[in-house]
Amino acid sequence: MTSLSHADRIDAVSEHFVSDRLARRKLRHVKERVIEFALFVAASISVATTIGIVVILLQESFHFFQQVSLWEFLTDTQWTPLFDDAHYGILPLLSGTMVSSTVALLVAIPLGTTIAIYLSEFAPFSVREVAKPFLEMLGGVPTIVYGYFALLFVTPLLQRLFPELPGFNLLSAGLVMGIMIIPYVSSVSEDAMRAVPMALREGSYAMGATRFQTAIRVVTPAAFSGIAAAYILGISRAVGETMILAVAAGMQPNLTWNPMEPAATITAYIVQVALGDLPHGSLAYQTIFAAGLTLALLTLFFNVIGHLLRKRFRQAY
Repeated sequence: MTSLSHADRIDAVSEHFVSDRLARRKLRHVKERVIEFALFVAASISVATTIGIVVILLQESFHFFQQVSLWEFLTDTQWTPLFDDAHYGILPLLSGTMVSSTVALLVAIPLGTTIAIYLSEFAPFSVREVAKPFLEMLGGVPTIVYGYFALLFVTPLLQRLFPELPGFNLLSAGLVMGIMIIPYVSSVSEDAMRAVPMALREGSYAMGATRFQTAIRVVTPAAFSGIAAAYILGISRAVGETMILAVAAGMQPNLTWNPMEPAATITAYIVQVALGDLPHGSLAYQTIFAAGLTLALLTLFFNVIGHLLRKRFRQAY
C-alpha cells in the first residue's frame, strides 16, 4: 500500500475543506429560499384575504344596486330596509358613524398626542416602563366591556350635567370609544417621536430652546409622518368600532348630527342584521354588503389622506 506524498495529502485536505464549505453554502442557500418562500406565502395570504373581501363586497353589492338605485342609496334620508315601507338611504348610518367617530377623535387625538410627547420627551425611564404597559392594556379590554361602561357609568354621569340626555346617545359612546383609541394613537406617536435623531434635539438645545419648545417645535414636526399614521389608525379604529355603539348608542337609524341623540352606525347595523333570521340572498340581507362597501370606501378614503400627509411631511423634513 503506497503512502501519499505530502503534496497529495495537502490537496486532499484542501479539496475536502472546499467541498464542506460548498455544501454548507448550498444548505444555507436552501434555508434562505425556504424562508423567502414562507414570507412570500404569508404576504400572499394577506393580499388574497383582502382581495377576497373586496370581491365579496362588490359581488353582493352589485346585486343590491340592481334593485336599489345608487342615487336613492346616497340621498334618501331614511334607512328602514326591514320595514314594510322600505327605504335604503345610507345617510342615517353614515351620520351616526361620522358623529361618533368625531367625538372619539376629539378625545383620543389630543390626549394620545399629549401622552406620547410626555412619554417620549419628559417621562423618566422608570415612569415610561410602568406607564406604557398600563396604557397599552386599555387596548386589550374587550369592547363589550367598554360598551357597558359607557351605558351604565358614563351616560348616568353625563345625565347629571345634561338632564335631557337620553339613555342611549352618541356622546357617551363616542367618549368611551375615544378612551379606547388612546393607546393606539399614543403608542404609534411615541414610537415616531423616539425615532427622531437625537442630533435634532441637541441642535435645538444648542440654540437655546427649552425641552418643551424642542418637543413642540422640533420633534413633533419631524415625527409628523408617523403621528399622522397614528391618527389614521385611530380614525380607522373609530369608524370600524361596533360593540360600544351597539350597546350605548341605541341602534336607531336616525339622521342626526347631534351627539346627544341616539343613532345607529354602519357597523352596528351590520351586526344587527347578521344576527337575525333573514334569508341569504334577500334584498334586506344584501344591505349589509352595501353598508360594508360604504364603510370600506370610507376607511380607504381616510387611509389615502393619511398616505398623502405622510408623503408631504417626509418631503418637508
